[in-house]
Formats: sequence, structure tokens, C-alpha cells
Amino acid sequence: MTNAEFDPGFDIAARQAHVVGERPRIDPVAQEDIDPASRRLVDEIRASAGAPPVEEVPEYMRTVLKHPEIFRCQMEMGTVLFQGRIPADERELAILRIGWLCRAPYEWGQHVNFAYRIGLDRNLIERARIGSSAPGWTAHQAAILRGVEELLEDKALSNETWDVLARSWDEAQLIEFPMMVGQYVATAFVQNTLRIRLEDGNPGLAHA
Repeated sequence: MTNAEFDPGFDIAARQAHVVGERPRIDPVAQEDIDPASRRLVDEIRASAGAPPVEEVPEYMRTVLKHPEIFRCQMEMGTVLFQGRIPADERELAILRIGWLCRAPYEWGQHVNFAYRIGLDRNLIERARIGSSAPGWTAHQAAILRGVEELLEDKALSNETWDVLARSWDEAQLIEFPMMVGQYVATAFVQNTLRIRLEDGNPGLAHA
């Protein structure tokens, strides 16, 4: 499957014009106004993802910093999930599905880039847009994707999906999974609502 052959089922350009096409609804905190504690939180979440510290804090983080308590909680939860019990490739597979189903340009594009950095290939990323019904998944991978789909639609996992995941995951991982899904759904809601601009190298929902 190539990008040209893929039918997303919606107009990508129109969606991106809707959620990132205008200026952000809230201006981010200026780089020079970021306090040292907040910079440490940014460095910690980047380190947990295997990335080096940055001098320029991304605009999304600087926007959420307008609410310091939520910023702190999100950075801390992100660090926990990046260092979590679920393996990185399985976590990113789930996040890609979340970003696509939420039609979230920023989240989808950023995690496509992250998926490539941890070794996932283009074929897998393209199939993540189709979801659990795409051919080629293992039973466990399909259950991860189906779990995301069920949580967004029914707000619960089916017995079938739970049983497949429970064959490979321990109890801590089974607790982590719906919490992770909720965290990234919430992040997509915030990014879409605040009209967070796409960073260089992130073409949004067209990324594959």
C-alpha cells in the first residue's frame, strides 16, 4: 500500500485547516519566561523517550505551561508512560491509532516521527491508519489496535480483546493500557482545540 492508494475516509486538508489552519487560540509562554523547574520536567520527559535536552521548548509544551499544574502532571505522566511497562513499539502502535482516530494532526505526525526513530517501518505506520482490520498483524498487535478502537467507541475493552492482551501482558500492563489511551486522547483534544501549530518536519495527518 502506498500513500497515494490510501483513502483516509475524510478530507485531510480540510481537517487540518479546521484544527491547525488558523493561529493558535492561546499564545505560548515565551522561551525566556520558562522557569527552571518546568525546563527540568521537559528534559526529563525527553530523556525518558531517549531524546537529548533542548534549548528551545516546543510550542505545545509552552502553551500548556499557561496552566502550570496541568503542565506538571502531563509531563510527569508522559515520563511514566515512556518508561512504562508496555514495550515502546506496542505503545507507539497504540498512540498512532489514537492520533489517527482523533484526527489529530500534531499528535499523529509527531508520533510517526517517533515511531521511525524506534525502528517501526512505513508499512506498519500506514496499516495503523486502517487499524485492527488491516492484514498482517499478529494477534497481539491486532488486539492493541482493537483495544484503542473499543475504548474510543465503547469506553471499555471487550472480553475477546482483554483475553488476547492478557496472554502476553501482565496485570500492570493491562492497567497501564487504558490509562495510556486516555492520556493520549486527552492530549489530542488539547492540541486540536488550542490549534497547536505543526512543527517543522511534521506534515500532520498526511505523514506516513
